[in-house]
Amino acid sequence: MKPLNEAEAASVVKDSIARIVPDADFGPIGPDDRFRDVLELDSLDFLSLVELLSERTGVRIDEDDYPELTTLSGAVGFLVGRAAGRS
Repeated sequence: MKPLNEAEAASVVKDSIARIVPDADFGPIGPDDRFRDVLELDSLDFLSLVELLSERTGVRIDEDDYPELTTLSGAVGFLVGRAAGRS
């Protein structure tokens, strides 16, 4: 898979969240808000999100990486950085 730019990564993150929380409203979520709290994702939802992001991007996501995936900006930055590292 090719490296992701920020727009592509943001789209993948939002689409992946929407698959887990179909009625997710991204309007009130700022780039640095903890979307897990705003959208009330439980632990299983979050793990499903991690698996989905990994599947869709080909990026390996370890448990140590989870803190970087708590905000939209963090998740986008993580995916862009990791995807670039694979090329």
